[in-house]
Amino acid sequence: MKSFWKKRTPDAPADRSGLAVAYWESHDDELLTASLSKIARRLPYLVMSALRMAWEAHRRDTIIALAGNLVAGVFTVYGLVATSDVLASLFAGGPTPERVRAALPSLALVAAAAGLRGALVTAATWAQARLKVQVERLAETRLFELTTQVELTAFDDDEFHNAMRRARDSGVPDAAGVVEATVAVIGGAVGVLASAVALGLMHPLLTPLLLVTVVPAGWAAVRAARLQYQAYYRLSAARRRKFMLSDLMAERLPAAEVRAFALRDFLLGEYGNVADLEQDVQLDVARRRAVTKAAGDLLTGAATVAVYAALAGLLAVGVIPLPVAGAAVLAIRAGQMSLAGLVQMMNRLYEAGLYFGDYLSFRALAASHVRQPSGTEAPEPSGRLTADQVTFSYPGASGPALTGISVSVGFGEVIALVGENGSGKTTLAKLLAGLYRPDSGTIRWDGADLADLDTRGLISVIAQDHTRWPLTLRENILMGRPLDEERLAAAAAAAGADEVVAGLAHGYDSLLDQRFRGGHDLSGGQWQRIAVARGFYRDAALVIFDEPTSALDARAEHALFERIRKHADGRSIVLITHRLASVRYADRIYVLDHGRVAQQGTHAELMEEGGSYADMYTLQAQAYREAVT
Repeated sequence: MKSFWKKRTPDAPADRSGLAVAYWESHDDELLTASLSKIARRLPYLVMSALRMAWEAHRRDTIIALAGNLVAGVFTVYGLVATSDVLASLFAGGPTPERVRAALPSLALVAAAAGLRGALVTAATWAQARLKVQVERLAETRLFELTTQVELTAFDDDEFHNAMRRARDSGVPDAAGVVEATVAVIGGAVGVLASAVALGLMHPLLTPLLLVTVVPAGWAAVRAARLQYQAYYRLSAARRRKFMLSDLMAERLPAAEVRAFALRDFLLGEYGNVADLEQDVQLDVARRRAVTKAAGDLLTGAATVAVYAALAGLLAVGVIPLPVAGAAVLAIRAGQMSLAGLVQMMNRLYEAGLYFGDYLSFRALAASHVRQPSGTEAPEPSGRLTADQVTFSYPGASGPALTGISVSVGFGEVIALVGENGSGKTTLAKLLAGLYRPDSGTIRWDGADLADLDTRGLISVIAQDHTRWPLTLRENILMGRPLDEERLAAAAAAAGADEVVAGLAHGYDSLLDQRFRGGHDLSGGQWQRIAVARGFYRDAALVIFDEPTSALDARAEHALFERIRKHADGRSIVLITHRLASVRYADRIYVLDHGRVAQQGTHAELMEEGGSYADMYTLQAQAYREAVT
């Protein structure tokens, strides 16, 4: 196992197996090398951050969780001191019944203190459980409030994307973990302090004895936690591969290819290799943890013997009486248990705090990408949507996706954007929809800068990679807008989605996801019709169709373009397609080439002009003629 536990070097070859370090492991090296003193130095910041979030999530539960642990510590001290009085009464001279009766008042106080402490701890635990749920919801809500509002270009930035994934996958659950661990750390600290205070009240010389016993226990707890995390760290990549392989063998989508290519033995073999590795590491860690626990128990035992010897010496010289020595033993045992929990929770708090810090950092980063709305509503279009000398680059790209683009979309016109893959058609469409802002140049809606207008409801985009929402068919078309039965039927008919509805037993109420009971799976062409119906239903002034017929057969494609032309009555249409036969009747065609407008005009004008459009159209027409012959 030595080679496996060896630390990876920076010049290690690139791992193409899927086991490379991922974004969620960004803090693993720090966690592996963090000392207890470093953890303790960071605690104040983490505790304050956690308490602020808990306070925002629910003030009452925060107060109960904290006050319950703090006041419980007071009753712990009182109970330990009262125990000394009980023992003093029981060890006093005289008949046993009289000694028992003399101990009853103190025993009642001990029982009352224990009962009150138990009630407080129960209330604090209940409040803590409530806080965990509420904090996680608050953290997740705040995250999604930002991710659904940031500019679209943010998701094209790999650093932003990785920061978002860390915040979502680790930061959100660890926000609740920080709060939970904070309360546990406070509770553990109160327990240790209560034992120390109780010992100090019994006799000042007893408090140092607590430190003698808790140091070995603390070392063992830290060492065991570190070994456990090392195992998690070393196996995190292997577990990702194991989960990937389990999905390949147990999910619906790859099931057909697993059988068609006879992949069963291969996948089981790969799974076995990873499972063997995981098992070997876990067994090795179990052995190391057992050795650590044995060493910790041995040292704790030796320290306990030393403490008992010290207590015996104090008893022998008359510094403390026997009842105090008995109560001191109980206080030391309680302090040991509290310290073990405290050390483990400190380690957990530090770990969760790193990812919680990522969450807070991402929220600040996302807020910087949020476009502040001007509040100006876009007017109903009566003129043109115009892009003037627009240039745009994606984050981190080596060059601009669009350079000096100028296009114009008139009210009621059908405009087509054509060109080879990568020519910038979809990027330009997103700029015209207001999803991106140009780096330079302007896009104006009836003379007003599009960036300053609220165009919600006035622009509809049917994307080529449209989302297949796991909702009912009706919800897939409405997309949160109020239901209008007549408009729904008209939109479905215009897109040809009414045929899809008619073929489903539950019609518009059919759930479009086979992962759920009663769900249905649709073909690519059927999904495309629903996406087009979604765009029609919005009844927007500008509708952008990005390859709306890529999954349709020729007959369905022709019928859909006929409907799109009819739908253009009273609104503007931007159409992106590779099938040039469908754009012959567009009012204007823009031919894009490497992010620039290479040609523009009607179909007849472009065919007469020659150039790339005429070449592409001729090639496609020739291919159709050859297919017929």
